[in-house]
Amino acid sequence: MSKLPDADQEMPLVSHLTELRTRLLRCVVIIFVIFAGLFYFAQDIYALVAAPLRAYLPEGATMIATGVASPFLTPFKLTLMCALFLGMPVILHQAWGFIAPGLYTHERRIAVPLLISSIFLFYAGMAFAYFVVFPIMFGFFASVTPQGVAMMTDIGQYLDFVLTLFFAFGVAFEIPIATFLVIWVGLVDVATLRKSRPYVIVGCFVVGMVLTPPDVFSQTLLALPMWLLFESGLLAGALVKRKRDEEPAEEEAKPEDQPPAPLS
Repeated sequence: MSKLPDADQEMPLVSHLTELRTRLLRCVVIIFVIFAGLFYFAQDIYALVAAPLRAYLPEGATMIATGVASPFLTPFKLTLMCALFLGMPVILHQAWGFIAPGLYTHERRIAVPLLISSIFLFYAGMAFAYFVVFPIMFGFFASVTPQGVAMMTDIGQYLDFVLTLFFAFGVAFEIPIATFLVIWVGLVDVATLRKSRPYVIVGCFVVGMVLTPPDVFSQTLLALPMWLLFESGLLAGALVKRKRDEEPAEEEAKPEDQPPAPLS
């Protein structure tokens, strides 16, 4: 009889681990399926990613492969990363399915919009980097190339560079989610964040200075969206906090709490 409580305590942990393994396997399978479908177009995908740089290469110049296996491994790596990025909604859905049973109802109402918004903002950050930042950045690099130096970039180094920027801009566009969470959890008050606005703006320009070429226009292209995203997260956090503060007051003001009407 004394062993029954131990078995009852171990079963939930075993079932949780089994569910976690199942969901991880689903994530691996979906990434593999997407990768298998994209691998045939690996060369075309790399040509698409390299287009912002190739547009500013001097006439007659091309990208080069300094490694023996780079012509194969570089498109392979890019296709695998594309499969991971495209499979991110499914991966986050599996993560949500694992943690959702442990959340309260009001937490689920907040978590679902945050999950969808985080996916959208990450893709928006990557698109912003590709369509806005890359042309300006590579145009600047091409314009400052020293006389007598041929601009011929290695395909492996270029891929590492753009993947880093894709990830950096994707994470940077998650600023409203992070701002909203720190307000919702109660780590920082809305008034404190508003007072810290000058420091946030300076921080945005510092990040823009690090991730973009050393010109004011490129830095502003990253710093301004980051600041606007911070303001949107601050506004959303303030609205949700105000609504949450009003709910207890509405519950207290019930009809039965009112004094009875005087007898005529």
